Amino acid sequence: MSRTTPLDSVHTALGAVMTDFAGWRMPLRYGSERAEHQAVRTAAGLFDLSHMGEITVTGPEAGALLDHALVGEPSALAVGRARYTMICDERGGILDDLIVYRLGEREFLVVANAANTDRVLAALTERSAGFDAAPRDDRERYALIAVQGPASPAVLGRLTDADLGSLRYYAGLPGTVAGRPAMIARTGYTGEDGFELFCAPENAEELWRALTEAGAPDGLVPCGLACRDTLRLEAGMPLYGHELTSDTTPFDAGLGRVVKLGKPGGFVGREALAAAAERAERRPPRVLVGLVAEGRRVPRAGYPVVAADGTVIGEVTSGAPSPTLGRPIAMAYVDAAHAAPGTAGVAVDVRGTHEPYEVVALPFYRRQK
Repeated sequence: MSRTTPLDSVHTALGAVMTDFAGWRMPLRYGSERAEHQAVRTAAGLFDLSHMGEITVTGPEAGALLDHALVGEPSALAVGRARYTMICDERGGILDDLIVYRLGEREFLVVANAANTDRVLAALTERSAGFDAAPRDDRERYALIAVQGPASPAVLGRLTDADLGSLRYYAGLPGTVAGRPAMIARTGYTGEDGFELFCAPENAEELWRALTEAGAPDGLVPCGLACRDTLRLEAGMPLYGHELTSDTTPFDAGLGRVVKLGKPGGFVGREALAAAAERAERRPPRVLVGLVAEGRRVPRAGYPVVAADGTVIGEVTSGAPSPTLGRPIAMAYVDAAHAAPGTAGVAVDVRGTHEPYEVVALPFYRRQK
């Protein structure tokens, strides 16, 4: 049986189409997913992200533990800042991609993908041996609501005294929203400006309704997982289980920048990732690229990418119609020889038909700042 978020009754009352996602009952869409997508690009959208997994790491050596367990260097974060990072196995394979917030000198919040939270918690617990620090499962302590889009600062600004203007991207601060305590983070997964609000589950419904009312003048709408996927795809953001897996390294995914090979003390998977970095510098076997359709047929994950002679040169990892571009798009791993933007003769095998696609650099969409 699927778990439910504190906002489940709200979604039902709004007539949301619900789906099972990573063991959670979540809203897929409330009406038109295209309209929800466009609202986030032009105004604001409201998301329930309470399925995400929160793990608190505390103790005098909390930073050192996370430096050892993750590929990044969380100990270098200032209090109130956040960083995108990953946790890998000894082979360098990605167990999950994460956001780590530094809440205090001895306290960090690790946010994992819903399907991987148990795996991440188990790995952090195992890797904590010998450190004066401990991870704690805090999933029951938080609900998570996101407001995303160019109008999001105005919407949230009506409900908080927090100085949103000075809150930098990938930073968070404690504050109040609609009179309720929350951690306000300037993070998101849509390619737009926006905020993620960590609050007590019992306050989630009140905050959702307050944000809905505050956002009405700007055209804010509730948004489901369907448009979240097309938004992140347009923004070139990877999704675990698609672009990222335990069989890929951060360097395979073009995200080697998150790996701090030179940090003191080493970390789990360092040797394998150093070798992956060398392979990537020489010439990686496959590269993650963007594909834009010339026609209208939509590629799906797992579809083969082929060269002009029909040779399979790669595989689609994510694909969908792009409301912003007006054409189907995809991310795919392709042989390095075919990865340069503008490479001719590339197609996707869509159920036996080779549909022509243009190779482009990621992301497909970048917001105006």
